[in-house]
Amino acid sequence: MSTADMSSPDVMPDVLIVGSGAAGLTAALVLAERCRVLVLAKGALDGGSTAWAQGGIAAVLDEGDTFDDHIRDTMVAGAGLNRRDTVEFVVENAPEAIRRLADLGVPFNADSGALHLTREGGHSHRRIVHVDDATGWAVQQALIAAAKAHPNITLRPDMVAIDLVTDRHRADHTSDQNGSGRVWGVYALDTRSGRVECFAARATILATGGAGRTYLFSTAPRGATGDGIAMAWRAGCRVSNMEFMQFHPTCLYNLEVKNFLITEAVRGEGGHLKLPPGVPGGGERFMPRFDPREELAPRDIVARAIDHEIKRLGLDYVHLDISHKDPEFVRGHFPNIYERLLGLGIDMTKEPIPVVPAQHYTCGGVLIDLAGRTDLDGLYAVGECSESGLHGANRLASNSLLECFVFGDAAANDILARWDAFPPPPALRPWDESRVSDSDEEVVIKQNWTELRRFMWNYVGIVRTNKRLERAAHRIKLLNGEVNDYYGNFRVTADLIELRNLLQTAELIVKSARARRESRGLHFNEDYPQTQPAARDTVLVPD
Repeated sequence: MSTADMSSPDVMPDVLIVGSGAAGLTAALVLAERCRVLVLAKGALDGGSTAWAQGGIAAVLDEGDTFDDHIRDTMVAGAGLNRRDTVEFVVENAPEAIRRLADLGVPFNADSGALHLTREGGHSHRRIVHVDDATGWAVQQALIAAAKAHPNITLRPDMVAIDLVTDRHRADHTSDQNGSGRVWGVYALDTRSGRVECFAARATILATGGAGRTYLFSTAPRGATGDGIAMAWRAGCRVSNMEFMQFHPTCLYNLEVKNFLITEAVRGEGGHLKLPPGVPGGGERFMPRFDPREELAPRDIVARAIDHEIKRLGLDYVHLDISHKDPEFVRGHFPNIYERLLGLGIDMTKEPIPVVPAQHYTCGGVLIDLAGRTDLDGLYAVGECSESGLHGANRLASNSLLECFVFGDAAANDILARWDAFPPPPALRPWDESRVSDSDEEVVIKQNWTELRRFMWNYVGIVRTNKRLERAAHRIKLLNGEVNDYYGNFRVTADLIELRNLLQTAELIVKSARARRESRGLHFNEDYPQTQPAARDTVLVPD
């Protein structure tokens, strides 16, 4: 392990990390104290979901709060599917994660010399540390600055991972050898040059984020196409609980701005959900009819309540109203949201905000243990692409960034502790483009992408039925044939890679949803409205 510039193709990193968000860069900074680390970013270094996170990071820091309270709140939201050892591990490591971020220079809001804590839906105490209403952006910038400053970390933007490199890709591999065996790195497309490169390392960490772009309406960034989940599944990893897609209750309804979410903290600080004028009950709050916690109920309950009212009354949106609070209070707590809305002609200190639910977080993913290890030797998964057992059937607000920091640290430390178990990579086969040509029908990708996201929204959204899931499965089967044929005949592009991964992820979501014959947490099926007494994970095993 020594310092070297890994931008040269002749220099091999010790550890390869796919993803430059909170989970990936946290792992990189820990590993870089002893290893050479190469981080591949799909687009810009700050192009992932981390930079979009508004609310904050949950941690027990208040005198009246306890680890037991945070654990209980997480387990209640998770509807019985959380793994308690994981929840305890993450919650108990949260304060230290906040301290490390503060040491990196993240300018958390303070109040009378202590960190300012806000409260969000599902939390019994104020425990959300934040940087105004743009916490993710501040965290992302601090992590990137630290990574750029470290001589053992090389950052490569504009690299789209295609597939994991496994024992099947060894130069000495023969056709009678079965299984993927060990993971040795990834094949990735350099979108600047159009060339596919083979990146090899002793250990590989997937920190690729979620699969929000499987849906027509999502708060996720453009690159959230389930890449790590799809690659791990194709290589032979189990995935778990993919049916649990969280829909953020309050995404701005605007025909020009498609994915601007209004943070949970607006409701946490007293915002009310109301029916718009002109309908029965217009101007009145509706959450008290659905849950005693009202606007502070967990996200799945709030999202289903909004969806119910929109469908019942034929609405395009409902209103989120915090205009009854002092204008200085609103501007002080939500400066970025206030300015953004003002630019769209909405003054949130004087009028309500039109909102609709949108896909927001992927609770399922690649099955991992407490060290971030997957089923394949040499492969780790951390953050939203993983299923650690923290979130269960529904993620508690502001636990997601926390999971990134805790598991990024855990995976890195496990690699360092077991370094002798990671042999150097063997000779590997380069990417083979000898039998493909440039596509002359890019419209096929655009058409299939649009169709997939639309039927996933309509058939596999907030409320599901057996018939809708069956229709989705049928459409996925047809699209699989088209996309696999296209993939086998044409040179890869970023759009084709993403479509292939979106389709694979959609198939996993639908398979998982069809296997769950109950309603629990984020998964609500009108044909199985009851919750079974025993909570069981949905674990899919590759053929």
